[in-house]
Amino acid sequence: MSEAGVTGYEAVIWLGVIAPRNTPPPVVARLNAEITKIVSRPEVRAEWAKQGATAMTMTPEEFGRYLAADIARWERIVKLSGAKPDQ
Repeated sequence: MSEAGVTGYEAVIWLGVIAPRNTPPPVVARLNAEITKIVSRPEVRAEWAKQGATAMTMTPEEFGRYLAADIARWERIVKLSGAKPDQ
């Protein structure tokens, strides 16, 4: 983005797993634990690194805060840009 004249701008592509709102906490905890195990495997991290990706793991609470902050950041950017949805 800096090459396009936009300084101080960062865009990160992330992937996450989101369960329905009323998913029982033990199910969320188990999914998080299993996904964390997979993402933490050296061969998974190595393969992702070849593609320019960095594996990140978070607790469900941390991911909730991360997601809320990302939404707020993009909401601010959209408002500043004046972009409007296509009708």
